[in-house]
Amino acid sequence: MHRSILVLAAATLVLASTCALAQSPPLTLAEAQRRAVERSRQLGAQDASIVASREMAVAAGELPDPVLKLELQNVPIDGPDRFSLSADPQTMRSVGVMQEWTRREKRDLRRERFERTADKTQAERDASIAAIQRSTALAWLDLYYAQAMAGSLSEQLAASQLEIAAAESAYRAGRVSQADVIATYSARTGLEDRLSEFSRRIRNARTALARWVGDAADAPLASRPPIDRTHFETGGTLENHIARHPDLEVLRRQEEIARTEARLADANRSADWSFEVTYGNRASPFGDMATIAVSVPLQLFHKDRQDRELTAKLAGVEQARAEREEMERAHVAEVRAMQTEWQSGLDRLERYRTQVLPLANERTQSALSAYQGGKASSGDLLMARRNEIETRLQALQLELETARLWAQLEYLIPDERVIPVSMFTPPAARTAP
Repeated sequence: MHRSILVLAAATLVLASTCALAQSPPLTLAEAQRRAVERSRQLGAQDASIVASREMAVAAGELPDPVLKLELQNVPIDGPDRFSLSADPQTMRSVGVMQEWTRREKRDLRRERFERTADKTQAERDASIAAIQRSTALAWLDLYYAQAMAGSLSEQLAASQLEIAAAESAYRAGRVSQADVIATYSARTGLEDRLSEFSRRIRNARTALARWVGDAADAPLASRPPIDRTHFETGGTLENHIARHPDLEVLRRQEEIARTEARLADANRSADWSFEVTYGNRASPFGDMATIAVSVPLQLFHKDRQDRELTAKLAGVEQARAEREEMERAHVAEVRAMQTEWQSGLDRLERYRTQVLPLANERTQSALSAYQGGKASSGDLLMARRNEIETRLQALQLELETARLWAQLEYLIPDERVIPVSMFTPPAARTAP
């Protein structure tokens, strides 16, 4: 009697894990993904980076700050007039302004470089959202199927209690041997052990889901979404989806940055001029003076500096293009392989539903009828029951693997319905810490 109470308690514990907090609304996959995206600190960091690049783009498009120059020139430091500001006619107090005049083309390219950097960070943000959605979906599915497998075992454990009672009754009536009764107890012990294993899997899966959704992982799960169709089936060709892959978008933005830097290096082959205007005041007997100066950098080593810089930037463009094309080929091959595996999984699942599972159930029912009619031993019945349990678990494991492939395909590109608008507000200008 005590043993039966322990068994029922174990089964109740596992079943309770599938319906905990039943008063709470079920956690759907879409809601889990929404919570995961909202909780992500990585997205907040990327929002801040985007704002920083946009702000820097404005600053980069402006002329350099003018320079105010205050000078004391030709002050004697020796003799009877030392440190006098009026005795020597060459002593002069001057004030001037110098302005470096960066050409408009360069300023526009510098601004564009920061804008392209912001676009790249935006693409990285989309890639992060897609990764969060995929990881959350995989964690949600792992928990869902761990609970489903535990539930299937719990049903079989409850049925084993009836088999034990029937075997003990038949033993007392002299219809079966003691070995048959022991076999039923052994089968139940095996189920209890496997149930403990799935209880551990449920706890680990819930912990993994809590990493993304927090306390919401304790809520019961809603029914799983359909895994027999993806955006690839309804939203265009594979090439169209691959072209929108966020990882490829990041490399496209990197290629744009490289092109902008190459254009800026080409523009740097023309030097920027600086202009200066100075007013000099001397002592009253002497006249004031004015100075106008123009400074031009002498690019004497053009071939070894500006030209080599341009060559390096053009090589960077080719590098970015090659990396993007290589990643595109890799993603096409990867996605096609996943599609093949996913479709194969769907075909196998259909076979399990229509053929394998019904046959396993029929075998169990046939063994049960034969056992009740005295034409089969309890070992035959237990073997048929064990075969059915294994078949059901295999079907659930196959469904989990197929669902995981579906999730990786479905969320290869971020679901726009759960992409949050940036909530980052740039702080007011202040002294840097």
